[in-house]
Amino acid sequence: MTTTPDQILTLGRSLKLTTRVLADWVAGATGEQLDALAGLFTAEAASRDASHRARLLKKARLPQHKTLEGYSWAAITLPAGMTRTQITGLEFIEPAEDLICIGDVGTGKTHLALALARTACLAGIEARFYTVSSLVMALRRAKTEDRLDRLLAELARPRLLILDELGYLPIDADGGRLLFQVIAQAYEHQALVITTNQDLSAWGTIFGDDNLAAAIIDRLIHHGRLLRFTGSSYRLAHALLHGDETAGNPDKMAGIIATK
Repeated sequence: MTTTPDQILTLGRSLKLTTRVLADWVAGATGEQLDALAGLFTAEAASRDASHRARLLKKARLPQHKTLEGYSWAAITLPAGMTRTQITGLEFIEPAEDLICIGDVGTGKTHLALALARTACLAGIEARFYTVSSLVMALRRAKTEDRLDRLLAELARPRLLILDELGYLPIDADGGRLLFQVIAQAYEHQALVITTNQDLSAWGTIFGDDNLAAAIIDRLIHHGRLLRFTGSSYRLAHALLHGDETAGNPDKMAGIIATK
């Protein structure tokens, strides 16, 4: 079927081409010329879309490219009223809701966070990934160099912000206050995915300040959902380091590591 002039105008507008120039060219175009223009515009739109997604993936700073394909949800307890499809469909991003992923090391928290960030980028949604320790260091450096406001503005742009490994390393009072600024400005504006090995009741220890921890938790739980991860470590279960005494027994391997 021959492409119509209206279809060409619609494609051209999607590429932000000048409407008047388009109209002049389309007015006298033959059917074959309209088909050629449609093919050109469609290919250009696809190319721009692919480049945009590639730029988003690069800006996300993902340390690994994880996907949701084959991801096991068996050991994850979802909050009441939330389904797996709502999470994988990124339905929490538009209303700026938060996901707090709590569980032991190796239970799939970071994998899920990375996969959600990648899914967002491929859907044209800007995302950014940080470990909490690296973010605190970046905030400290920005404060020392008198560019903290600029970094906070940059952190406010992505619609999805991943904060990985909260609680794995201690945060002093100054670092806690800097991290609070990130979470406070994200409140009701950005969706956060936070992974941690510590229950909310222990966050006062993480931040070294119960009042600061309470202020952070207060903002997160208002529009947040808690995902609890259980089970043994995937990495231990598939470790190459297993010897004869630990082969096929990740719990025993974990016990040996814990005594070192």
